[in-house]
Amino acid sequence: MSNVPPSDPRAEFDFQPLIDALLAGDHKLALTATQVLIDRGCSRERIVTEGLEHAMSRLDDKCTVDSFNLLEIMLVGRAVSAVVHVLYPDGYAPTEGRATFVIATLEGDVHDLGKNIVRMVLVGKGFRVVDLGRDCPVENLVSAAQREDAVAVLVSGLISPVVSQVRKVRPALSAAGLGELPVVAGGAALKQLQPRALDVDYVAENAFDGARYLERLVEADERS
Repeated sequence: MSNVPPSDPRAEFDFQPLIDALLAGDHKLALTATQVLIDRGCSRERIVTEGLEHAMSRLDDKCTVDSFNLLEIMLVGRAVSAVVHVLYPDGYAPTEGRATFVIATLEGDVHDLGKNIVRMVLVGKGFRVVDLGRDCPVENLVSAAQREDAVAVLVSGLISPVVSQVRKVRPALSAAGLGELPVVAGGAALKQLQPRALDVDYVAENAFDGARYLERLVEADERS
């Protein structure tokens, strides 16, 4: 598949075939729908924010604490990953980059679709991203941030019980001497709350919103 060309941000595109294919867990159909959008000039940012993230929001409505269909999550995850790989073919963590971020879905949450998109977007922008996966204990996140000399810590959460884990991150970082390290949160369960309620620096509305915040953070650090 070809690279996504620049597009008019005002142009209209039909994202529904992609959303439907993703929610059906049909990765082949999702790739076909993605190629149609690419061929029509849709940017990869819009494919992510209006296609992939919209589908995950719909999935979130179904995957509550009381009704969590792991098979459905896995099938949708495979489809999402296939599309992300097309949009960001070089989206694997480099050994070097503009700056290093550590990212994880915290303990108690096995969802990692949104986290994976954030990782791919950041890698596509030239950053190094250390991905600790899902169901990650807070202490592992802190250890990795220290070990990898990270410039920020990123946490993702789909289900509300993970909120209590997010609130443990800042105290744990402070205990390790990393109290000034920026913490960015994202995901359906977390973006409903203000940064102060989570004890984080920023709550991202979507993957690209988070990436833009981190770019500004790194650029400010480079100027200082």
